[in-house]
Amino acid sequence: MQAPGAPHAVDRLAALLAEDLAAVDAIIHDYMTSPVGVIPNLAAHLIDAGGKRIRPLITLAAARLLGGGGDGPRKLAAAVEFIHSATLLHDDVVDLSSMRRGKKAANLVWGNSASVLVGDFLFARSFNLMVESGDIQVLDILARASSVIAEGEVMQLAAANDAETSRERYMEIIAAKTAALFAAAAKAGAVAAGRPGAEATALETYGRELGLAFQLVDDALDYGGLAAAMGKNAGDDFREGKVTLPVIFARDAGDESERAFWRRVVSGERTDDDFHRAVALVKRHDAIALTLDAARAHADAARHALSALPANAYCEALEALPEFVVERAF
Repeated sequence: MQAPGAPHAVDRLAALLAEDLAAVDAIIHDYMTSPVGVIPNLAAHLIDAGGKRIRPLITLAAARLLGGGGDGPRKLAAAVEFIHSATLLHDDVVDLSSMRRGKKAANLVWGNSASVLVGDFLFARSFNLMVESGDIQVLDILARASSVIAEGEVMQLAAANDAETSRERYMEIIAAKTAALFAAAAKAGAVAAGRPGAEATALETYGRELGLAFQLVDDALDYGGLAAAMGKNAGDDFREGKVTLPVIFARDAGDESERAFWRRVVSGERTDDDFHRAVALVKRHDAIALTLDAARAHADAARHALSALPANAYCEALEALPEFVVERAF
């Protein structure tokens, strides 16, 4: 069951930043236009599919929290959303996904080649926006994050079908592929507000810890959530041979026959009934609950990172986000 008020944390932040968010949406739609019709059509299929804009909201809130605002943070927030959208388009091709944000994945509508190339276009547009912000430090933050995200995706690809993937390796992967953009989004907002020191570091920590919690919950939901709640099909990680934290907990707590099961299914030898057994094993060893406990620990660390920052409405709204991220699993 969701905690009172938790489902509304993103809506609360969006309402607080309504004027900024409207401007960001206008920038996004302006910069994804192209005379090549498939580009705006494919991009809009994903970008307008109902994503919560959590990452750009963090950029905007971080800037406002520290007294910044205006065109610079708005362009950076749009750049963050473009980076995120580009990675989703690429991920869906690599993972052979069939659903994204509750809709048919773009690669199934337009094909893999178009999805990859439009993802590249959105990456390029994000760098246009970073340059226009006029802040070389922000450009460095988001450029580094983009390379780390790509490294994380390659690390995940290399670890696919490896049943012996350790918890440490798994955390390294999600820190790169997911948490890096949350961290960069928060830090960029602080730097855009002219606060590149301790405040930026605190917000970077907040974003990183929030991103880790976010991914841990996503991975728990893959074994215990509904497609409608996730915007993608339950069991996608299982079918892709990904070893996520619920699997690691279940594998390490299981007997030899269970470990043999995980080795077989992760290697790619799966039957139609194997996902049901995987879910049963994950539940038998409380692996979902343990994964959510880990997510809560990172959510708590995210809230703690904000403790030295100015106490204002933006800080309060950011403090509510970690609870939303964890409680959406219930």
